[in-house]
Order: sequence, then C-alpha cells, then structure tokens
Amino acid sequence: MTEKNQLLRQLPAVERILNEPLLLELAEDCPRTLILEAAQQAVAQLRQQILTSPPDGLQMDLSPAAAAKIAARLAQAKETPSLRPVINATGTLLHTNFGRAPLSDTALSAVSAVSQSYSNLEFDLETGQRGHRYSHVEEILCRLTGAEAAAVVNNNAAAVLLALSALGKGTEGIVSRGELVEIGGAFRVPDVMAASGMTLVEVGTTNKTHMRDYEEAITENTGMLLKIHTSNFRIVGFTASVPAAELVPLGRKHGIPVMEDLGSGMLFDLSPFGLPQEPTVAEAVASGIDVVTFSGDKLLGGPQAGLIVGKKEPLAKIRSHPLARALRIDKMTLAALEATLRSYLDREKAMKEIPVLQMLGLGQAEILDRCHALEELIRNALSDRLDTEIVPETSQVGGGALPTTELPGHALALAPKNVSADELATRLRHTDPPLVGRIQEDRLLINPRTIPPDENQALVRVLEHALNPRDDR
Repeated sequence: MTEKNQLLRQLPAVERILNEPLLLELAEDCPRTLILEAAQQAVAQLRQQILTSPPDGLQMDLSPAAAAKIAARLAQAKETPSLRPVINATGTLLHTNFGRAPLSDTALSAVSAVSQSYSNLEFDLETGQRGHRYSHVEEILCRLTGAEAAAVVNNNAAAVLLALSALGKGTEGIVSRGELVEIGGAFRVPDVMAASGMTLVEVGTTNKTHMRDYEEAITENTGMLLKIHTSNFRIVGFTASVPAAELVPLGRKHGIPVMEDLGSGMLFDLSPFGLPQEPTVAEAVASGIDVVTFSGDKLLGGPQAGLIVGKKEPLAKIRSHPLARALRIDKMTLAALEATLRSYLDREKAMKEIPVLQMLGLGQAEILDRCHALEELIRNALSDRLDTEIVPETSQVGGGALPTTELPGHALALAPKNVSADELATRLRHTDPPLVGRIQEDRLLINPRTIPPDENQALVRVLEHALNPRDDR
C-alpha cells in the first residue's frame, strides 16, 4: 500500500497537464471546458489504475506529458459529433439503425437552400396571407397517387395514430388477427389503436381471414375497417386474406371508412428489379380506399415522414385534428420530401437520382465490377495486411420492407492476417467515418451494393487506419 500511496502522490496536477504543449495546441480548436474535463478524467483514470493494479503492475508513466496524451484523446472523443455518417457495407439498403434511405443530391440541395434562409413555409406568396405547410407537397402527392387530398406528418406510425384518432376515436376498428403487427421499438398496432381511443376488434385467425369475418363483426359501434400491410413479415402456406380493395364495397354498404397502412409505400412497380409485385399507392387509392398511409424514408427513398393520402372528407378531419400540429414535419423535411417527390414525376429521372432506386436497380454484373474495383484498391494498399476474395452474397431491402426478398449479388470477403475479423470489425466502428460490414466465417464481408463508388477511397483509408501495425499489439 505504501508503494501505491507514493504513486498517488506523484499524480500530476490538472493545471500542469493543461499547460502541456499538446493541450495548449489542442485548445486552439477545442473548447477549453472539454479539455479541462478531459484532464480531470485523465487524472481519475490514472488514479484508478494505481488503485486496481497488482503490486507487480505499477510501472506507470505519471508525467504531465503522459497524462496530457490521455487527456487529448478524451477531449477529441468529446468533440466528435455523436451523429455522423457511416459507411454501410452490410448490403442492407434500408438499414433502420443507419437511418434508412439516404437522400438524393437534389433533396440535399433543397434542404440546404431552405434551411439557410427564411422560407414560405406557411405563407401564401399569391395572396400574401398565411398558408399551410401541407400545400408544398399536397398537389404533387395527389398527382402521383391519384388521391383527392394529402397530408404529411413526422413518420408513418404518427400517420396511423393521427388517422385513427381523427376518424375512429370512441368507435371500434376491425382488423384481421394476422395483421396485428409489431414494428421496431415495440410499436404495436393494438397499442396504437388504444392510444387513438379506438377499440380493437380482431377477426379471423392468424393465417386465415375471410370476408364473412369482417361482415359478422360489424356493429353500430364500428367506425373503421383497417388493413395493415404486413411489410416486415410474411405468413406462408395455408393462408387467406381479404385485400383492402375488396373491403371497400363492404365499407360503403355500411357507411364505414376503409383505411390501409401500406407501410413501405411504392409509387411505381418495382418488380422489374426482382422484387415481389406489391400494390402501389396509386393502385390502393384507385380501388376506393378512403385513407392510405405510408413511409417517406423506405422504398420511396426520401426523408423520414408519414404520408397520408385519400379522399377529401377524411383528410380534412385528419388535418384539423389537434394531434396534427404535434406530429407535423419541419421545413427541412418538407424540402427534402418535395424534391424527392418531384423526381418521381419522371420515372427515369427518379431511377437516376434517388439512391435507394439506384441500389435496387444494380445488376449482378455491375456489382461484380464494383467488387473487382474495390478489391484492386484494397490489394494495392493492404495486400500485406489482409487477404481478399469475391464471394456470392445476397442483399436485403431492410427497413421492415419486403422481408423475404433477397437481391442476388457479390461481396468482398476480407481476411485480416494479424487480427481476427471480429477485432477488425470493432476497430472499423471507431474509425472516421465508421465502417460496418458483416462477419461470416471469420471474414469481414463488404457488400458494394450499399457503398457508392465515391466512398471507395474513404473505405480503403479507414481500413488502413484499422490495420495500422501499431494497433496490432
């Protein structure tokens, strides 16, 4: 204990650490408060090391310069933004943990222009009077979907909650038992219905629901027939369900609105890319459904938003509900959404501009070419540090969209020579920018479908940093 006490007395004072050249230089760019906190933490770390180290492990450098190095690392970590870009090498296009759909350059330009200046967010330039923010996207949404009216809120869960609250509070909503989905974050349809003030009435069974199930469940208290598109799972085998379009006549017969949550709504058919044929938003609207909701940041390829389209009367109730203000989107989201939707006015333009559609449209030959180009860059820089091999690999759409769909392609398998694949993956999560791939058979798979070619140089740079010989000890 005497030896430890002697070491504790040798700990440098925080003031001496702050006067070290390394921290004085760092203070030119880093706030002094962060450097002060870092110096205090450096001393605390050294003190803890002394107290917890065995007697034979007390050979420590307790100089102010050594403490300053620790403090500099801590200060730089504090100054690094928490939310930052990530190189997505997983091959999952709409990775929820990575923010789902990346925005197009056109959308980013629109966000930049609107956010750096005042805007006509809720101002009618024609009349000089107050306007409403829905007007910036309502017309184009109606044009693209054929709807009579439209509204937008901050995400699709909010869209469902708002629509149910505005149209069904105090009534019963009929839903097939096989459609009571749960999405990420334990967000469950029964819970949303309860929060909206609507009573859930389940019909059918998990795998089979028939028209008669809906008919028999309708009472004088029924306020809605609700369809939930099971976009994040599939029930296969002995199954049956009633399409929303077939519920429309039943709803009309009883004067009950029909609503469908499409989840990851598509504005045009994506089956040419090998995806299963799913109903588009326009098809849902054309079938006579009163209200259709869908996401903005999934297959649409825009910002996070909940889009609500349908008939004028229910949309008027939705827009005037008190929750609409609480769930509204901001000017930057509106700018990005409008720009994304405008790209859809020309299908070929959308395919060229919207990153998600670009990734979906990549053929196996093009992905293989990307693998070869990336492999050449990595071999030129790191052939002594890792082995590479191009292997078959499928991609996932992700984001709760098309869960059983696999997009065939290839990936680059990296086998580091001096560290394990797990260790390499850990290091890459701490590079700038971080890189996240997938581990398989002690190799790190890099899937180029989700890596734009202009990120290749950054990818090689972070690999070089992660495999620096000084880090292999």
